Amino acid sequence: MNYGFIKVAAATPKIRVADCACNARQIITQIEDAASNGAALVTFPELCVTGFTCSDLFLQRALLKSAEDALSEIIKATENLNIISLIGVPVAVKQSLYNCAAIVYKGGILGIVPKINIPNYSEFYECRHFTSGKSVSEYINYAGCRDVFLSQNQIFRCRDISDFSFAIEICEDLWVADSPSVNLALNGAAVICNLSASDDVIGKADYRRNLVKMQSGKLCCGYVYCDSGFGESTTDMVFSGQNIIAENAALLSESKRFTQGITYADIDVQKIMGERRRTNTYNSNKEINNIKTVWFDMQPRQTKLSRKFSQTPFVPSDKDDLSKRCEEIIQIQATGLASRLEHTGIKNVVLGLSGGLDSTLALIVSVYAFDMFKIDRRNIHTVTMPCFGTTKRTKSNAEKLAQAYGVSFEDINITKAVRQHFSDIRHNENITDVTYENSQARERTQILMDLSNKYNGLVIGTGDLSELALGWATYNGDHMSMYAVNVSIPKTLVRYLTAYEAQKSDGVLKAVLLDILDTPVSPELLPPDKDGKIAQKTEDTVGPYELHDFFLYYFVRFGFTPDKIFYLAKISFKEKYDEQTIQKWLTVFVKRFFAQQFKRSCLPDGPKVGSVTLSPRSDWRMPSDASVKMWLKDLENAN
Repeated sequence: MNYGFIKVAAATPKIRVADCACNARQIITQIEDAASNGAALVTFPELCVTGFTCSDLFLQRALLKSAEDALSEIIKATENLNIISLIGVPVAVKQSLYNCAAIVYKGGILGIVPKINIPNYSEFYECRHFTSGKSVSEYINYAGCRDVFLSQNQIFRCRDISDFSFAIEICEDLWVADSPSVNLALNGAAVICNLSASDDVIGKADYRRNLVKMQSGKLCCGYVYCDSGFGESTTDMVFSGQNIIAENAALLSESKRFTQGITYADIDVQKIMGERRRTNTYNSNKEINNIKTVWFDMQPRQTKLSRKFSQTPFVPSDKDDLSKRCEEIIQIQATGLASRLEHTGIKNVVLGLSGGLDSTLALIVSVYAFDMFKIDRRNIHTVTMPCFGTTKRTKSNAEKLAQAYGVSFEDINITKAVRQHFSDIRHNENITDVTYENSQARERTQILMDLSNKYNGLVIGTGDLSELALGWATYNGDHMSMYAVNVSIPKTLVRYLTAYEAQKSDGVLKAVLLDILDTPVSPELLPPDKDGKIAQKTEDTVGPYELHDFFLYYFVRFGFTPDKIFYLAKISFKEKYDEQTIQKWLTVFVKRFFAQQFKRSCLPDGPKVGSVTLSPRSDWRMPSDASVKMWLKDLENAN
């Protein structure tokens, strides 16, 4: 339960229809297994104590009494386990019979939740036996427990873990237009648990999976779906035990069908609540006044995570999806630029081409945009501006790239102009400090801006999202442009987009793109080494971009605290970086992110591509003089 991770389980026991004592033993064994594996919450299938397919046997008093006795045995056998169990059982109250979930914990029943939507179609003729629990709201004595509240309008909350809350709906409740889970989530339930018995027919598994994923996304919740399996009657139907656990539209885990056993996942309730707070359309005005909060005590404990966290959260892990995503991203960038060109009536762009990754991607996007509107590529004016730190490799690659794409190319050496500037401001050229570096960056921007006037074109910005997060840009230098096409592309994704273009290309273009991908990231503002190779490597100064992109994703997208980001990074990069290295660069990230906000507060326009962007107009509003103190303190206390 550390950092909001709650380990949940969906358990499908091998049952015997109408043999409640046998089923209770199977359920107890799985509760014990789930508890030993660190689960805080385990969900069982619908009517698992009796079997879902008992049909008219549900009208037999003997079966109902046996089910109640079996639940009593489960309560006694698990009273010392630190796990909540949701168990499907039929409950008779006065003249009605309800299909229910009993919430069992620490030797008692926290509450009983009835099914609301009772099917009446051929294969599920439940209305023959069960009554909808929509209007029921009363206290009953059941399975040796007194004054147990029976109602669908219940949310169960942990006193000790503020974001841990859950609620229940049963099978058909999910499939209807007005699912109970909608109001339960709007009233604060972070996790919805569904006790189900859903038969299998061709194609239903995919539909069921998508339904669970989309419900978790629509409600911004964790969703635990537990299905009946082996042992149910196969007189007319077969049940596959398809257990599904999702979180905010993402599939966390799924069981193999036509088996029984336990499926686990770690649901991040902190992230769920954070998402709801940031989504102002998450409507809390539909709250039900008569919802009862049932409190329970469960001390936080260390959860051994089974969940994996990608080292590159901005990059799809599936190779096929990655190719589609790369094409989509470049099209979004190109469409943004093409729209800006059409709006302004301008048919020229000016682009500083360094031979590095960022300017290469900016050129690729420009080519796409010009081809989209059938504008002559020669109207893309690329300029390389060598100075003290430029190497033969990058200068040559810039020229080859321009030739391969058929765009205009100019070589303007700025060494004289920068030296004149040093003379004007009385700066010693031998002092290679920030003045030495930024003078070059600003001279390049001045040339680009003036060429844009000459060619009646837009200056295309090349800086990426990672550089903006770290402030790794010269203010009013490469920081400024007329349209910044890479403004929401992180460095790790820039690499994949360029590699995608290389994969599609051949000949000289493919060769130069591959060499650019193999070139160290550098602004080339300091002189090369004695062998003429790049001496100034960005990642030696600010740290590995793969770490910074990981930090950026969880800091901005989910608002995670630095100590939680540190915790996740240790898990993700344990084979690559030691804890001291991760903490060092995370400290750098936090300090620079706060200190460099003033640069982001006056960014030029650029297209939003993903869910993380730092535009001060639409996505990230932050005071330039905000204190970083509490974030650094949080990181200092991380372990």
